[in-house]
Amino acid sequence: MSDDHDHHDGNDEHELRVSKIRDGTVIDHVRGGQALNVLAILGIDGSEGEGVSVGMNVPSDRLARKDIVKVEGRELSQDEVDVLSLIAPDATINIVRDFDVVEKHRVERPDIVEGVLSCPNAGCITTGDEPVTSRFTVLEDGVRCAYCGTIVREEIASLIDT
Repeated sequence: MSDDHDHHDGNDEHELRVSKIRDGTVIDHVRGGQALNVLAILGIDGSEGEGVSVGMNVPSDRLARKDIVKVEGRELSQDEVDVLSLIAPDATINIVRDFDVVEKHRVERPDIVEGVLSCPNAGCITTGDEPVTSRFTVLEDGVRCAYCGTIVREEIASLIDT
């Protein structure tokens, strides 16, 4: 008799062992080191009691290293997926119901994101007391504020309104 806990196919050291979720969302192929930013974008900090599994910097065929995020009991909205695409452009979104993947799609970068990011320009109309919703045009390598033209290429995750 073999002991299944030690070896079952010889590839155990390359396998990510995270339990399957019954219902929810699996966000796969997130660039290594971005999983916590993904959780921040989604406003998930564990306080709501949802089950969250995070794998960071695990081996990947498509990326050198990837992160993976599993959120139990929550299906992402299109708005959430659009914002995710800014920091995880290679991500795959899997919707799971009763342990089966029922939908699987790659994120697509939107042309515009509204009300999600804060402009880093202190002089921008969106950062003052005016009731103006932030609006950014999505560029190939960043985002541009539709009001003041400020372009952000690095640390987009730090501008997320939470």
